[in-house]
Amino acid sequence: MAKRVPKRSEIPMEKRWATEDLYQSDAEWEKDYEQISADLSQIEQYKGHLGESAQTLLAYLDLEDALSQRMEKLGQYAHLNSDVDTTNTDYQAMGMKSRRLFSKFGEAVSFADPEIMDIPVETLEKFRESDEHYRVYDRYFTVLERNRLHTRSKEVEALLAGSNEMAQAPSNIFGMFNNADVTFKDITDENGEEAPVTHGRYIGYLESTDRSVRKAAFESMYLSYKQYINTISSAYSGCISQARFFAKARGYSSTRSMYTDRNGVPEEVYDNLIEAVHAALPSMYRYVALRKKMLGVDELHMYDVYVPIVPECKVTIPYEEAQATIMEALKPLGETYLSVLKEGFENRWVDACENEGKRSGAYSSGGMVHPYVLMTYQGTMDNMFTLAHEMGHSLHSYFSAKAQPHQTADYVIFVAEVASTCNEMLLTRYLLNTTTDPVMRSYVINHFLDSIKGTLYRQTMFAEFEMKAHKMAEEGQALTSKSLSDLYYGLNQLYFGPDMVSDDLIRYEWARIPHFYSPFYVYQYATGISAAVALSDRILKEGEPAVEDYFRFLSAGGSKDPIDILKLAGVDMSTPGPVQATVRLFDEMLTELEASL
Repeated sequence: MAKRVPKRSEIPMEKRWATEDLYQSDAEWEKDYEQISADLSQIEQYKGHLGESAQTLLAYLDLEDALSQRMEKLGQYAHLNSDVDTTNTDYQAMGMKSRRLFSKFGEAVSFADPEIMDIPVETLEKFRESDEHYRVYDRYFTVLERNRLHTRSKEVEALLAGSNEMAQAPSNIFGMFNNADVTFKDITDENGEEAPVTHGRYIGYLESTDRSVRKAAFESMYLSYKQYINTISSAYSGCISQARFFAKARGYSSTRSMYTDRNGVPEEVYDNLIEAVHAALPSMYRYVALRKKMLGVDELHMYDVYVPIVPECKVTIPYEEAQATIMEALKPLGETYLSVLKEGFENRWVDACENEGKRSGAYSSGGMVHPYVLMTYQGTMDNMFTLAHEMGHSLHSYFSAKAQPHQTADYVIFVAEVASTCNEMLLTRYLLNTTTDPVMRSYVINHFLDSIKGTLYRQTMFAEFEMKAHKMAEEGQALTSKSLSDLYYGLNQLYFGPDMVSDDLIRYEWARIPHFYSPFYVYQYATGISAAVALSDRILKEGEPAVEDYFRFLSAGGSKDPIDILKLAGVDMSTPGPVQATVRLFDEMLTELEASL
């Protein structure tokens, strides 16, 4: 009989994350919610008066910042408690209340940026020079000044703000279709039983050692998307159209320039990534050839991409052992890092037990009180890597929050995956240096290769598809189901090479990728893993000087543009160097795996 999954109430308190560090009780949360709701009315008194004096503007900025911090704490408590028991309607209600309050806050402060931009530059400079406390808002004013070039009149800004809900329609339509409406034909599983195909189960089927299961799941998934490809193409074309509208309205030369500028990332970073990965495609082709050989197939198909070519090590790693291994692996980062890592492990930053209603996946959240990590630890090697990854996020948040004022404590997505993946790289190197089991060594190498394949190569292919689709629209070409699917199919052939049969149905894979509705987002996964490989390599080779630079990165939050923040750690993402270094390591690992297998 299968072991029963415990209810949340049955998980011992010492094994739950410490949400009481945010609020001691739900009643305390409700009291703070009521107080913040009332305090929002204080914002109105500043409307139309921000340019009157340095004191008035500073008082407003401090009020907005204080309210923002309190609401972050409010929202975090609600979502943490809801995520560990999604059946708890009380926490669902708290989450909805906090989101409504955030929306109300956003509406209340929407006047501020345009009003501050209306203050003459000379006057604003005098305001900032009059009080040292203004320095905590230096980054805010830097970004505001950058946006000045792309900010329109109050009347136009009001129209643009009012169109945001309408602009989300393509994304909302796709989300509703993808999450609620699309269905897939059932398949026959390894045991000869009928099995449903869902988004959640799809990758599991592609990892099956039964090739007929993989093929059936692949066909079930993409025949459904093919059936609705014209509708999905229209939704995606609408997404690109709204991006073009805002780029034109704000005076950008292209949609890509608008989205990269918002994150302070030069456009050439995008071009350098694609160029460097194109140059590295022969390495990807070697990996595909090895996969074909190890699976022993005459033809390698797209449904053969996920099945493991190295059997998973049949080892169970207890949670405490995983913590100890991670502590050993991260010793190169020094005692300061390890002491905080130990604090997180020992003081209930992590919620790792399985229980009924707990949401799937893993994440790290927040850093104001301390970070929190959600996952379900079940003793596998992948679980240990996930724990190391999420604690990398957490310590990045911890050191940023400790060193930066609230205004600049948060970091943008371009650097968000660097610290987490750096931890994974250090754990990989540690396991390779300490294991004597050849099967374990092959498994760890294969885990690394699959990470690079999935993150560097695949996400860059997505980024190139997205870039070309937007460019087609900007050049006046029609974005039809055929033109989009042909574009994707050609890129799939290019990235996987001659040993892969690009099945015709793979041309519809783009239609199920939700990230495409957040334009020019996915490339940052590829740059992130490249930066992490470069950083881990430097830390292991150079020791203390590299660690000191790494801590400058960890402590920088969002105080500078992301490219400049990474330069603090000795990584220059404006050049193709980090991507090239990642490919060199991929080649080295691939050569060893070829020899061992």
